[in-house]
Formats: sequence, structure tokens, C-alpha cells
Amino acid sequence: MSSGERPELGAVPETALWTLYQRAAEARRPDSVFHDPKAVELVERIDYPFADRFGTSGLQAQLQALRVGCFDREVADFLAREPRGTVVCLGEGLETQFWRVDNGRARWLTVDLPELVALRERLLPPGPRQRCLAADATTLGWAEEVDRDHGVLVTAQGLLMYLPPMQVRALIAGCAERFPGGSLVMDAVPRWFGRLTLTGRMRTHGYQAPPMPWAMDPGERDKLRTASPAVAAVRDVRPTGGRGLVGALLPLMLTVPPLATRRPSVTVLEFAERPRRS
Repeated sequence: MSSGERPELGAVPETALWTLYQRAAEARRPDSVFHDPKAVELVERIDYPFADRFGTSGLQAQLQALRVGCFDREVADFLAREPRGTVVCLGEGLETQFWRVDNGRARWLTVDLPELVALRERLLPPGPRQRCLAADATTLGWAEEVDRDHGVLVTAQGLLMYLPPMQVRALIAGCAERFPGGSLVMDAVPRWFGRLTLTGRMRTHGYQAPPMPWAMDPGERDKLRTASPAVAAVRDVRPTGGRGLVGALLPLMLTVPPLATRRPSVTVLEFAERPRRS
């Protein structure tokens, strides 16, 4: 049943609805690789022509769920190490990760554009350990609002590809220098995909993907260390599981060129601890 909420969003903010729809589509399946009842609930509540706008693709929904699963594992691992840690989600949109991985003790900060924060707060009112901040993630003013007492993990899921390359580097450097000992989980589209969006050729059903000026092939991830001396380590996060043909082909997609060198990627950047004064 619709809640009467009829979101009207610009091109990049509208991607929050696209990703929500894909998660819900996969979660609805009886053989789903992904559990997300909150996403299913939201799609049922929102008055929006999801299927007409975005089409229906079981493959697309499963691949999206596998990508999101990479983020979930990293956040869950962080909270296992730092149960009272702070998770900062840049450009979170209508992501429902909190309800999938929350341990009952963590603090959660959502940083997003004002129109998306307003929509999120109406649909997903924050609880006592959650907070939403309407801000431009690239300005880094939000960093002053982060509780650093029990460790910090920053996520940038479905965000960086929409930024100019220099802003991506500046955001990585800003996080690395402001959160010593913390980490950043981020994703990237491959360069061929980014080029298609810039020329307007990435269209599925009735939906035109927004331009993505920043892209990175998996083999380039070590270059991210050059953003700041405070980036201490870089590692790949690979999807696991999969259903049917996707599950059978996933090991090949991750290891055999050209698929392995032209795939989307999820990367963790680990930040150096601040040197102790003698």
C-alpha cells in the first residue's frame, strides 16, 4: 500500500530509487541471495512507477545485491572489531544497510544532499543511534560531526562515480587525514562503463543512467594510495555466492581477463594511525 510519498528527484538523486528497487527485487525472490525486508517494505510504500521507469531484470538485481553484499560484509566485520564504532555513510540515499547489519550498539551517520535527507527522514525516521546530516559530502564539514571514540568506517556506495576525478581524490585524502586508523569502503564503475554514461549510451528500459565522470578499472586501485600519504593500504573486496549462471561464472568473472579487468569493483582503503608523540 502506498504511503502517498511521491518522490521527485533529480538525475543523480534518483539513483537512490533505482538501487532500492534492485535490492527489493532480489530480496523478494524465494531463492534470493540477499535478505532485505526493509527495502521490500519501502518499495511497497513509495508511490513511484518503479517497473515502468527501471524495467525488470533478475540479472541486474542479483548483481546489484552481490555488490551491496560486499559493503555489508565490510561493515559487519568492522562492527565485530569495534562494536561501538561509528559508520558514516556518504550519499546513503535510501540504503537500508542499518537494518541488515546493526549490532544494537553502533552509531550511524548518514550524509547526503538535502532533498534525499528529507526523503529518508520521512520514510526511514532515524532511531536513537542514527543521525542524518544534510550536507555535500565533498566539503568534508560533516567530518566534525563524527564520533571518533570507538573507531570509524566511512562508506561511499554508489557515490564517487558521479564526482569529478579531482573531487574523488580530495575526498579520499580528506577522510584519510581526518580519521587516522579508520577506513573507507568505496565502489567504482570500470572505465568502459563510465565512457558509455558520458556519451548517453547507457540506457535500460526507460531509464538513462546519469553521467559518471570518475571511473576506475580494478587493476588501477593501487593508484588510490597516491591521494594521500595517510592511505596505508588498499584491498579488493570480491562478491561471493550467486545464483544459477551468475554463481557458476562469478569465479571466472573475478579472475579471468578480460572480464576480471573490466568489472565493477569494491575497494577498502585503510588509513594510517596518527604517529604518537614521544
